[in-house]
Amino acid sequence: MDDSEKGGSSENRRKRLLFRAQRRGFKEVDLIFGAYAEAALWELDAAGLDQFEALLTAPDQEVYAWLREAEPVPAEYDNPVFAGLKAVCGRKGHTWNG
Repeated sequence: MDDSEKGGSSENRRKRLLFRAQRRGFKEVDLIFGAYAEAALWELDAAGLDQFEALLTAPDQEVYAWLREAEPVPAEYDNPVFAGLKAVCGRKGHTWNG
């Protein structure tokens, strides 16, 4: 499926994903997804955008458990985008890790 079949241009899709990433409803996950999206979203190819969008649809509590390594990451979400989210978690000086 190309971007036009998913609701518009590649730029519009990225803007929509950024908005969704920052407003999931779970503060810590919003911060992590938002930081990742601001840094990497414009560099993702179509497959990366698909991976990011799939992670956005996963339940917040589950994603947070995966990021904290409290639960194993299901194979369908264990991809380069999740690795990027995980890298954001390791950054010093952010709200989610002091």
